[in-house]
Amino acid sequence: MRRLTLILVLMLAVAVFVQPAAAVESGASHEARTYFGIPEGILKFVNLILFFGVLGYLVAGPVKKAFNERAAQIRTQLAEAETRREKAGSFAADMEQRLKQLESEVAVILERAQQEGDRQKRELIAAGEMEAQKILNTARNEVDARLKAARKELTDYAGQLAADRARAILEQSLTEADRRRLFAESVEQIGQVRA
Repeated sequence: MRRLTLILVLMLAVAVFVQPAAAVESGASHEARTYFGIPEGILKFVNLILFFGVLGYLVAGPVKKAFNERAAQIRTQLAEAETRREKAGSFAADMEQRLKQLESEVAVILERAQQEGDRQKRELIAAGEMEAQKILNTARNEVDARLKAARKELTDYAGQLAADRARAILEQSLTEADRRRLFAESVEQIGQVRA
């Protein structure tokens, strides 16, 4: 169908732009030329419209297809970015919840330690000021040790979660050289956190 349309357009173009041999021989070059009873200007205008129509018909399909493919690609990339953003938000919310939980546990530990210290202090006042001070120091050391243990546990857990998530993301998008560099940086940062 396209070939037939193209052939017809070419034949019409040849008919409009090529002068008939009879008109050239008779010397009728000053008169308004007509072809098939239609003035030359109208035929040229129709030829121009047909040319642009065929050009638009032949080019519109591939251009439209290219735009549609690009739009689909952009939609896919937007969906992937939204999914990554949601996962990151979920991860951040999970970490925030765990931090709040650990903070509340630390507060409970401090409260219990304070209560224990007060109780022991009341029992040992009769035994002497020296003994009360010794027990209070013991309670404080226990609280410090539990705080350090809770912080270490939080750091270890957060590090493990971050490493697991980072590994999943990195496996999808990084080269081997990038993986090695990021691993070295992570080890250095974990060492700084523990210090």
